[in-house]
Amino acid sequence: MTTQPAADLPRCRLATLPTPLLPAPGLSEAVGVEILVKRDDMTGLLLGGNKARKLEFLCGEALARGADTLVTGGGSGSNHVQLTAAAAARLGLGCVAVCYGSAPSGGEPLGLRLVRQLGADVVFTGSADRASVDARLDEMASKLTADGHVPYVIPRGGASAVGAVGYALAAVELADQLGDAGVPAATVLLATGSCGTQAGLVVGAALPSAASLAGAALPSAASLAVVGVPVSRPPEECVERIARLATGCAERLGSDRVFTDADVRLLGGYLGPGYGKPSAQGDEAALLAARTEGLVLDPVFTAKAMAALVAEARRGTLTGPVVFLHTGGTPAALAALP
Repeated sequence: MTTQPAADLPRCRLATLPTPLLPAPGLSEAVGVEILVKRDDMTGLLLGGNKARKLEFLCGEALARGADTLVTGGGSGSNHVQLTAAAAARLGLGCVAVCYGSAPSGGEPLGLRLVRQLGADVVFTGSADRASVDARLDEMASKLTADGHVPYVIPRGGASAVGAVGYALAAVELADQLGDAGVPAATVLLATGSCGTQAGLVVGAALPSAASLAGAALPSAASLAVVGVPVSRPPEECVERIARLATGCAERLGSDRVFTDADVRLLGGYLGPGYGKPSAQGDEAALLAARTEGLVLDPVFTAKAMAALVAEARRGTLTGPVVFLHTGGTPAALAALP
């Protein structure tokens, strides 16, 4: 099958790209491994974060289909929901955010206040089950259609084959930056939640003609090994989702490559008490990152991924150079400060 450049896919420019790739000398010295930080917390949409890359293609498809309203969901502090609301505001679209659980009885969390400030309508499922969002997304879309609107449903986390295209391109972008820095190979370590980010990176790193995804003629300049740290779902579920999303992403880009469990690398054991709950290891890692590099990490995603990096590097099971993908989460990080 002929590879289709991502430039041929509908896209809305929402992110400020490329994001910086910065050396982290203090953190590197502290853990004994060369570390660089890919600052996808600086994508420029709202307060930044990895969802901006996905939303470029998701919103591109939405507009191509004539949509006037984005429908998505997650937790009341969801980074994805916040950035989707920001994208909708920028593009002049309506936005409906479906949150699991019930409306807070006291003050609303910072993330939810941001979503309302951006003009999105917020509804709650009444169930603490995160999966309760999924059925309500389709229900809301049906209601909007009946009211004369044209909705476009974005799954939790923007985790779809379309959204993953943004991170297939990010892999090419990162490889180019590493090549310019004289780094021929690196491990990319990231927090893995809804799995779309890792799926896209796997595609971009694996396809022989990866550079052509960006419409480029030059081959990728570096070899990337993508390693995810599950912070939301059981590792076995992540493996299946990543392989499936990666296959769908590759298909969108005109490749018939089928990804399997063997293409997915994870570091388990860093979830702590559970999704959305801080871990002692994560808190320690976030403090180390703050005091060595001035990085702000959130307790739900990036702090736990950093905990994995620190622990594995210190025990010698993770060697450098390592690129830590900072996926954002600034509102959650600020809300968690003591």
